[in-house]
Amino acid sequence: MDLLNLVQWPAMLVSVVAAWYVASSHKGKRNWGFWLFLVSNVLWIVWGVHTGAPALIVLQVCLAAMNIRGAMKAQA
Repeated sequence: MDLLNLVQWPAMLVSVVAAWYVASSHKGKRNWGFWLFLVSNVLWIVWGVHTGAPALIVLQVCLAAMNIRGAMKAQA
């Protein structure tokens, strides 16, 4: 099995944990959630490049931009 194919599993796990944290009423956890989403964006981009999924790559870049915006707002 190709090891880069396994990247999708930690990407999925980090995405779920990030969503859980972003939904928190605690400001610190929400902030962590945005940063975890950025980690998941990177993982999904790596997997998308490996599998040749350009739509996934573009989606993750757009979502990363929104997560950066969210992280900045969470810190303010």
